[in-house]
Amino acid sequence: MSERDRSPRRGMCAATITLEAIVLGLTTPVMISIADVDPAVALPVGLGLAIACVLAAGMLRTERGYALGWIIQGLAISLGFLVPVMFFLGAVFALLWGTADLLGRKIERERAEAFARFDAEQAAGGPHDG
Repeated sequence: MSERDRSPRRGMCAATITLEAIVLGLTTPVMISIADVDPAVALPVGLGLAIACVLAAGMLRTERGYALGWIIQGLAISLGFLVPVMFFLGAVFALLWGTADLLGRKIERERAEAFARFDAEQAAGGPHDG
């Protein structure tokens, strides 16, 4: 994969949602042992969200992956109704996800402009490296 093909947005979002998968997976024992949530609810909710994060990370080559990531952010915050600290942690991850998504888009846009300028200079016989 060339430098031009690498997506800073995808990389940052994948890192964020992968870390979130770990946190959401770890909410399962917390829900069961501390919040007294029935394991029949805690297991599919906690592990389901963790698996959804991994799936979203794998889908980040398309916009559907980012949409799934945004849905997960809302669900992670909603998990606060079962484990109150998740209102805070969910909001933190939503902020990190939003920052990675928006900043990644900005970086990709600026890189595309810089590569276009470079290509135009090369085509016009402009400055050369080396």
